[in-house]
Amino acid sequence: MEPVDVAFALLGVGALLAGVLPRVLEQRPLSMPIAFLGLGMLVFVLPTGLPTPDPLRWPELTTHLTEVGVIVALMGAGLKIDRPLSWARWSSTWRLLAIAMPLCIAAVALLGWWWAGLVPAAALLLGAALAPTDPVLASDVQVGEPTDVEDSEDEVRFALTSEAGLNDGLAFPFVYAAIAIATTGLAPSGWLGEWFAVDVLYKLAAGVGGGLLVGWLLGKLFFRAPSKLRLARHSEGFLALAATFLAYGLVEVIGGYGFLAVFVAARAIRAAERTHEFHSVLHDFAEQVERLLTVLLLLLFGGAVIGGLLAPLTWPAALAGLALVLVIRPLAGWLSLRGAPGKPAEHWVISLFGIRGVGSFYYLAYATSKTDFPQAELVWATVGLVVVVSVVAHGIAATPVMQLLDREGERTGEDTRAGSAAQPVGATG
Repeated sequence: MEPVDVAFALLGVGALLAGVLPRVLEQRPLSMPIAFLGLGMLVFVLPTGLPTPDPLRWPELTTHLTEVGVIVALMGAGLKIDRPLSWARWSSTWRLLAIAMPLCIAAVALLGWWWAGLVPAAALLLGAALAPTDPVLASDVQVGEPTDVEDSEDEVRFALTSEAGLNDGLAFPFVYAAIAIATTGLAPSGWLGEWFAVDVLYKLAAGVGGGLLVGWLLGKLFFRAPSKLRLARHSEGFLALAATFLAYGLVEVIGGYGFLAVFVAARAIRAAERTHEFHSVLHDFAEQVERLLTVLLLLLFGGAVIGGLLAPLTWPAALAGLALVLVIRPLAGWLSLRGAPGKPAEHWVISLFGIRGVGSFYYLAYATSKTDFPQAELVWATVGLVVVVSVVAHGIAATPVMQLLDREGERTGEDTRAGSAAQPVGATG
């Protein structure tokens, strides 16, 4: 039995299950990520001859696999949000980004240093890697496909989708700060000025500006070009990948944050012709690719867990990780949403469902491929534990919690007031 043949068979089974499971698990307290995490653990515990996935041994491969998974998910997230961008309408998002995310980074970094015994650079990397709400594994609590009604989403799904779309890019400066400390030392004189000028100001500006420019140009090409070149007429979904890689690649070439650029470009494309049915075509293709990548990444993650990823874990580090999921994120999210749109029950649900996942793996793999981090094995083990707990706990709780909010009438948004008014873009009836 050749390992490559086993790999082909496994990928085939995974792809088939990716098509079947969403229908089977719909309305059940179980998620697709749980199923594939378990399948990965099962496959790699059997004598299949497959090599054990080890992100510490292959950090660059891990970086690129997770990188593709995240950027495709970011494109899908940006396309499916119906609510136009504004300070007032996105109030919950700004609060989660400006208050909850820095609080989570600081609290986890402090616990990692003071309680788990990590050196400052490793502790900050742990906090930064665990900061983003994952766009890949959070589909059960995100908005659905694009519709032709602005503000069609309830506040819970909108806040979690928009937060996941933006905080993957906004956590990057903190990762760079950890890399700088690991490289030059803790003294701010050795890294703070350049970090703030380049990694904060320039890279953020390049990410937003580059994403807007690419999205604007693609919007013109999709919807405003002469008839023969107007790509929206042809309904080719693979152009979602063209938009994703173009925005990401060009902004990374000029040194900006590509994650941020992809989401911003998706929003700019959506704004170019808000109710065109082509948005659904792009979104559906991106979602299918995202689902296949999620299957692959979760299978490999399950294999890494079986292969000993969590072995270096210590009790203090484990408790620090659990504190993020059970205490730090819920409290930080709740504090940040005080006075935000929505009901108190919605605020608690938004705060509780800060799902950690593939984005955290990307940041860890990226940072450890750039410089040597002391205690990298312990940081990987802690993040691995957090993702396992998040996948299982949030995967089980998502469906019943959202159903409970529906039954109790605790969800605000145009869809709860307008009933069936929201339809997929381009739909009639």
